[in-house]
Amino acid sequence: MGVARRPGVLLPSCPDLKLALVLGERALFVNGDLQTARRWFDSAYRLAELCGDPPSLARAALGLGGIWVHEHRTCAESEMVRARQRHALSLIDPRSSTALRLRVRLRGEEDYRAGRHATIMELLAETRGSGDGPALAEALSLAHHCLLGPGHAALRLELANELIGRAAGTERRGDLLMGLLWRTVDLYLAADPHAERGLEELRGLLAGHDHLAVGYVVEAIEVMLTIRAGRFAEAEKRAGECFERGVAAGDMDATGWYGGQLGAIRWFQGRAAELLPVLSDLVSSPTLSPIDNSYLAGLALAAAVAGDRRAAAGHLARLRVEEMPASSTWLVSMYCVVETAHLLRDPDTAARAYALLRPFADLPVVASLGVACFGSVHHSLGMAALTTGDLSTAVEHLRAAVRGNFALGHWPAAALSRWRLGQALALRDGTRDQAADREQAAAAREARELGMVLPSVAGRSSAGQDGCRLRRHGRHWQVELGGRLALVDHSVGMGHLATLVANPGREILAADLAAGSWTREPEGGSAQPVLDEQARDTYRQRLGQLEAEIDELESMNDLERAAGLRLEREWLVAELAAATGIGGRARPFTGSEERARIAVGKAIRRALARISAVDPAIGEELRATVQTGLRCCYRPR
Repeated sequence: MGVARRPGVLLPSCPDLKLALVLGERALFVNGDLQTARRWFDSAYRLAELCGDPPSLARAALGLGGIWVHEHRTCAESEMVRARQRHALSLIDPRSSTALRLRVRLRGEEDYRAGRHATIMELLAETRGSGDGPALAEALSLAHHCLLGPGHAALRLELANELIGRAAGTERRGDLLMGLLWRTVDLYLAADPHAERGLEELRGLLAGHDHLAVGYVVEAIEVMLTIRAGRFAEAEKRAGECFERGVAAGDMDATGWYGGQLGAIRWFQGRAAELLPVLSDLVSSPTLSPIDNSYLAGLALAAAVAGDRRAAAGHLARLRVEEMPASSTWLVSMYCVVETAHLLRDPDTAARAYALLRPFADLPVVASLGVACFGSVHHSLGMAALTTGDLSTAVEHLRAAVRGNFALGHWPAAALSRWRLGQALALRDGTRDQAADREQAAAAREARELGMVLPSVAGRSSAGQDGCRLRRHGRHWQVELGGRLALVDHSVGMGHLATLVANPGREILAADLAAGSWTREPEGGSAQPVLDEQARDTYRQRLGQLEAEIDELESMNDLERAAGLRLEREWLVAELAAATGIGGRARPFTGSEERARIAVGKAIRRALARISAVDPAIGEELRATVQTGLRCCYRPR
């Protein structure tokens, strides 16, 4: 049996064919240059067809598969390569080493596409008995790639260690690097505290002689570690450089991995909604793995964060949570499912996700081969329990998530889990719970240091209130509304807003807001014939505070805010003068309410402008629901 020669065509010389094969195998196994290897193997396949050389045809077809599974992503390319491999296998001795390696490749590809591993594991056992070093090394690596779901950690590590041991017999540098890489990835996927040692060993080997494919994964892991450290600007820069390296290596995951890294950065920055256009394009990209659902799950979450509940629910329904294959991105997909279910107030989906995730509680949510990390699975379990209303279980998991994220050195995830823990405690034990306050205050402080914007809990509200919530942390106010959160500097207007928001639907006199002495009005309306002694003392105390704040702001050259406080001071001085008669006796109110209306209105509008600068959606909603005038009120819709 042979390869048919084309009549009338000048046959190439055998040295051309041999050179193409040698250069292809060097590019693949020594340099890890997938793009160059594909070009040489494609050329070698065509030359072997013209020369009528079945063994060379089979070597070229085998090389086209690359070192990973599913390197050819479009349907046309993938089917062409598989057809070439099957054709070459039919032409050569089935007992040969190349035939065994082709069967290993074809079985690995089939299992990966189906989200299974049984067939490749059976062939791996057969390969062990063959005594064929290269075939066994390739079978070990491909089997490992088919076992990247969260349930196979121990088996994967066994395969990686076996590959490292067998690499000496193959005399191919790429086999040792692949074994060490798989072992390093396994350690990170298992949250092993010594994972960094494996990464350092790889760095040392690559420093002497680069391997583009392995080096690309190492660089992706380093991006993940930079995100864990909370250095977002550096991580984004490194992610761009990593993408360029992936393109240079010819890795088809370059676009998807960059999207995953950017997604993690934006999520922890509180900017996930910005990813909607990118994710909408990525989710339909033919470069994605056929068993990767993480981008569709991410699209659902981004839509939910942006407030598009209909689109988010539609994307979530497409996922069919129970049917998702347990791939290397399964945990990330489930993380997005849980967060989306929380924002959509979907306890049914949250309960199903909880049951699926429970066996993997102690693992980290790591995407693919270490591309990005979203922290401990306990966080997702806590959020699922929070959504279903099981607050004690939520607190238990979120406490474990804080510990787990500290162990990972994942500071953004730790801040987020601590924030959610504080919210779960407040919902369970009441908004005045000191433990809840401590956790939220610590999380807010950590978030500010890292440049994060923390999200809000959907569904149940604090203090029985469904609208906005303001909480002060030092010189900042945290504004929560509709699942969004903004951090705003303290100002007089923010204090007025906090009073209004804490009393939704209740009209409060601008004069009382300005004095900081609001109490519930007596029956009979707004008539206040006198300014009593307690009110005068409150006014004088507030004047002292204003003097100190104005001095501080002027020393900081913050003239705009100082001017606003001076207006309030002038109003208070005039109010005291108008309310005090001969000998310091109190006298009836006259028309000073107008001055209070102007001062308070200006202060609140400045506060709303600052909120809008941080989060336009919150600012717009508050402008529509906060009423100012002689009487001020917050009326949530």
